Amino acid sequence: MKNLLKSGVILVVVALLLGSCSSNERSGSTGWKYNDQKWGGFEKLDYQGQATGPNLVLVEGGTYTMGITDQDVTYDWNNVPRRVTVTSFYIDETEVTNLDYREYLFWVDRVFGESYPEVFQKALPDTLVWREELAFNEPMVETYFRHPSYDNYPVVGVSWLQANDYCRWRTDRVNEMILIEKGILNPNPEQKDEDNFNSESYLVGQYEGNVRKNLKDIRTGGERRVRFEDGILLPEYRLPTEAEWEYAAWALRGNQVSEKDELISDRRIYAWNGNTVRYQKRDKQQGFILANFKRSGGDYMGMAGRLNDNACPTAQVRSYPPNDYGLYDMAGNVNEWTLDIYRPLTSTTLRDVENQDLNPFRGNKFQQKQLDEEGKPVEKDSLGRVKYRYVEDDEVANRENYKVGQPFNFLDGDQQSQAFYDYGQHTLVSDKARVFKGGSWADRAFWLSPGTRRFKDEDKADRTIGFRCAMVRVGAPTDEPSGIAFKSKKKSKPKRYK
Repeated sequence: MKNLLKSGVILVVVALLLGSCSSNERSGSTGWKYNDQKWGGFEKLDYQGQATGPNLVLVEGGTYTMGITDQDVTYDWNNVPRRVTVTSFYIDETEVTNLDYREYLFWVDRVFGESYPEVFQKALPDTLVWREELAFNEPMVETYFRHPSYDNYPVVGVSWLQANDYCRWRTDRVNEMILIEKGILNPNPEQKDEDNFNSESYLVGQYEGNVRKNLKDIRTGGERRVRFEDGILLPEYRLPTEAEWEYAAWALRGNQVSEKDELISDRRIYAWNGNTVRYQKRDKQQGFILANFKRSGGDYMGMAGRLNDNACPTAQVRSYPPNDYGLYDMAGNVNEWTLDIYRPLTSTTLRDVENQDLNPFRGNKFQQKQLDEEGKPVEKDSLGRVKYRYVEDDEVANRENYKVGQPFNFLDGDQQSQAFYDYGQHTLVSDKARVFKGGSWADRAFWLSPGTRRFKDEDKADRTIGFRCAMVRVGAPTDEPSGIAFKSKKKSKPKRYK
């Protein structure tokens, strides 16, 4: 009986596999069969949508009022409210932890440590950020990043540049694991130097790896590598834009009046409802502090026996309630890097950028792959990465949608604008200044509001700044069928040829 059951299961699996490869479905525009070698072998996937990467949460996009909501006590006026829309995206449930970052360093040392020790040195966080002239923080220099007691605490001392390197590395490790779990590649812990899995190098055919079994090539009947068009590999991990980060922090979906209306009941000052930083519901948690921050001068954690936030300086991730998107520590604990270059957004500058109200972002430096005479990517670099170059202005002179190859200071610091940032003389704003948000264990409650913003040079680090990763959502903005605004009652079918 058991053998019969096993045979039945095998037959079902084989039938499903054959059905997916030899579908009778035809093109609605030409009538040619999909997935059939006799008809040319053009593939149409039964694609179920983008998978959710490790630790990511899908944030359904929408419109919101970006900018400060509380009184601007600093009188910077650098974030005037304006209506924008962000498309759906993924963002980490928690901040990147010390354990996460040590895993990254372990891999970098194993792969590049012997031949390129400078790569490992470049990735090390700055643990000296804990030092102060008139404070005894020396134990934190040695213990915070390395000791297992702090494994699940947010990593700090990481610059914006280092955070971006981590995101790129994470992209490759996640995609490599996807190929391993699908039985396409075998694990290969012996990777060294340029012979390491890089998502782009793999897709352009410059990395082979330890192949277990490639995909069936319907066109030739043989095997082939995974292609971008297969939708198997995930898009890149990256830092969230300022607009994405702020949208995710507000989590105003929790105040939606009903699923049928585009209305919210209340705006927010913080990542939760109300005008206080304490839990307000009448239960055992009433009065508890909702984030890790500096309550007043000299008060970082409360008094013994009644610690108000139970953390000094940082807290473990997931120590406080998540917001209405299920995201932890979008207020307090540590500030977080965003992708944007900083510019003070005032009512004057807003007039210049008011048409950029879909996925607003400042920091673009357009790139394209370096190609050889045959139009193929040139050989990857010594670290195994595909080579890119920046787009020059004269290459886009005839385009209508953009005219500048590197518009990071477009209309605010370039020759077309009146703004002039004399770094070190009248301002600390430069083309290296990057936005960070969220407030930290060392900040007062004002900075916990998602609308507040500050900046720091991209090559600098701080004991109050960490980061989390994000990823673009490809295709439909939601996994839910209810995300479709209108459904046709009649589904049209392509004509079947006899």
